[in-house]
Amino acid sequence: MTTASASSAILNSERIFTLRDHASLWFSLGVGLLVMQMGAYLVPALGTRSALLAIVVGSVLGSALLAWVAQLGCNHGLSSAGLMQATYGRGFAKLPVVLNIIQLLGWTAFELVIMRDGFAAIISQTTGLNAAWLPFAVTAFFGGLLFLLASSSMIQLVRRVIGHYALPLVVLSLIWLSVQFILRVVQADGGLSAFWHRTGTGEMSTLAAIDLVIAMPVSWLPLVADYARYGKLGTHRTSAFKGTWLGYAIANIWCYGLGVLVVSTTAPDVGLVSAILLAQFGLIALGLILVDEMDNAYGDVHSGAVSLNHLFTNIHIATWGKYLAIVAVLCAMLLDMHGLEPFLLMLSSVFVPLYGVIIARLSFKTKLNEYTNAHAIHMPSAVIWLIGIAVFHLCSHYAPQFGSAIPSLLVSLGLGWLVRK
Repeated sequence: MTTASASSAILNSERIFTLRDHASLWFSLGVGLLVMQMGAYLVPALGTRSALLAIVVGSVLGSALLAWVAQLGCNHGLSSAGLMQATYGRGFAKLPVVLNIIQLLGWTAFELVIMRDGFAAIISQTTGLNAAWLPFAVTAFFGGLLFLLASSSMIQLVRRVIGHYALPLVVLSLIWLSVQFILRVVQADGGLSAFWHRTGTGEMSTLAAIDLVIAMPVSWLPLVADYARYGKLGTHRTSAFKGTWLGYAIANIWCYGLGVLVVSTTAPDVGLVSAILLAQFGLIALGLILVDEMDNAYGDVHSGAVSLNHLFTNIHIATWGKYLAIVAVLCAMLLDMHGLEPFLLMLSSVFVPLYGVIIARLSFKTKLNEYTNAHAIHMPSAVIWLIGIAVFHLCSHYAPQFGSAIPSLLVSLGLGWLVRK
């Protein structure tokens, strides 16, 4: 089965994803070392109870937002680029589509770096090998695997590889690590009671922590419709929303919570990867989680290829995917990806208000032809998006205690709702 073009709504015959497919995909995409590291950032600034509250609230809200966009993509059969065009007009939508391609290329390279560093640490611990060529070899290996995945069917990858094989192994790894670090808490001085009542240093407010937790599901907003458009309708009409929300919320809560658990039971000078490796059978668990990072990289590549196909329809999605995989490998080898992370996070900030407007304007529309074909630019949507970006960065600079994503989202949703007609 070939993947549908990004420039038009898909056919009903291509809608085969069920609630289980959506949930499996987004649970798998929600698991990752980067998510655990974000959880580790919450402590010691927050106490245990405040950190867990922020994790649950941020995950539920952020995943609901992600699921809402998934349902829009499913209802209209449109890719993320198609939703942008339907909201902002044919001409103006090219700007966020290009920005999305750039950030997806960067995040693909960053995922390769995460896998490279993790497996280099595993190889070093098991063999003592620390050769200068090792990181390049590991990057090339995962890049080659990503190239092969980009050439394959996305639908078959989601339904067979992730749903039947990768997901059970990842769940077992998370269970094992959770048990290991919970036992450490129980065996420490004071046990569970001391851990539960631990207070924070107060360097981060609960609202800012919720904003940090929301950051992960929100980072997937520019991708979710590229997969959700294959969701079944009819009796399965809300399966895209339910599956995406359930799958990602569980994964986000689990991985953020595990990050808090690991850093709370480890010496301050021990990193997250090293702490996991020191756990019993931690090497195996870490290896499986790192392998699961591959579907994150594939998700970025496939969505970037869909957006490129939207701009250049004469080249197939799979071909664009292979091109992006090659460029991402070169970026991972030649660029300081950790130095580029702040730029990627800044670039991601433009998509919070972007999708606030999309949600406000398209949620109650049944036909989008009037938006898709009539204008090169829908000026009210474009202006609201720019206002939302300004709110995001103003809050980040002048009122960080309130977070950035939530105020920006609320402003873009409210203004978008006012001009929805």
